[in-house]
Amino acid sequence: MAICRARVRAGALLSLFRHYSERACSSSPISSNFQNVGFIGLGNMGFRMANNLIRAGFNLAVHDINHGVMKMFSDMGIPAKDSPLDVAESSDVVITMLPSSSHVLDVYTGPNGLLHGGSIVRPLLFIDSSTIDPQTSRKLSAAVSQCALKQEKDDWKKPVMLDAPVSGGVIAAEAGWWFPGSLSVCQTPISLNGKKHNLLWRSRNWFCKLLQAAKICNNLAMAVSMLGVSEALALGQSLGIDASTLTQVFNSSSARCWSSDSYNPVPGVMEGVPASRNYAGGFASKLMSKDLNLAAASAKDVGIECPLTSQAGEIYESVCKDGHESEDFSCVFRHHYSGQDEL
Repeated sequence: MAICRARVRAGALLSLFRHYSERACSSSPISSNFQNVGFIGLGNMGFRMANNLIRAGFNLAVHDINHGVMKMFSDMGIPAKDSPLDVAESSDVVITMLPSSSHVLDVYTGPNGLLHGGSIVRPLLFIDSSTIDPQTSRKLSAAVSQCALKQEKDDWKKPVMLDAPVSGGVIAAEAGWWFPGSLSVCQTPISLNGKKHNLLWRSRNWFCKLLQAAKICNNLAMAVSMLGVSEALALGQSLGIDASTLTQVFNSSSARCWSSDSYNPVPGVMEGVPASRNYAGGFASKLMSKDLNLAAASAKDVGIECPLTSQAGEIYESVCKDGHESEDFSCVFRHHYSGQDEL
């Protein structure tokens, strides 16, 4: 399955909205319909994505259960809403970036959720960038499709939900880059089961399943890669090789990967990554554990044996139980392999 990915700057988000609206509705561009953006979920990724949208000139309204981060936005003059429903009532498009399926369900369908107002909603577009199971994505897409718009605009007769799980991590979000799934699939057809498909969001039920499955598989590979690099670096240290030296070897030979050259897990080897700040920030181990559970459940559903998924899941579950659930997932180098900082 080959997916054409385009790196998307926050400043280009408006043109992408226009692009998808033009493909779904054979009408003129409706850029003004997407100026008021609601953003829910201001964690490590969401905080940076929301800031990039502010810098890009969108009118933002935000919500999060963390009152401290809400105050940071309100101090900047950004409306901090009391509930998801309040966000929906002031937004033309709503983006959610949340930790798990249960959080997404609560934000959309819970008390004072985005859809709590009943069958009539203001937002034209709902974009979920969380990494959740495909079943929840399909359920939410169906719920949104049953709603009507408070005010129809141009040829928009119904609200639409886009499934847009992201990749690239905090570093990419900080720099203004991320990889939103449904917003970055280009017009090139992809091959699935021997057939070519053009990915239009009109077929969003199949679309949600594809994109969430791709994100789950991506994070599985990322976890296994991080474990492999951490294990090799810890072994190298035990054999008397400095981690920086071994990293140079990896990055100039066949072991080179994102975990070695862009997100190195050894404190003191690379600046600007979570390992350089005592594993603060980044992608929390508890989220990696959650994604590995999703991968394991997906494997079970289709009857595929995935031993590395099981092993990786056990390791991250253990790391979380030992009290490191909020540290970046690269902390396995220290807490599982007992690797040493580079002095």
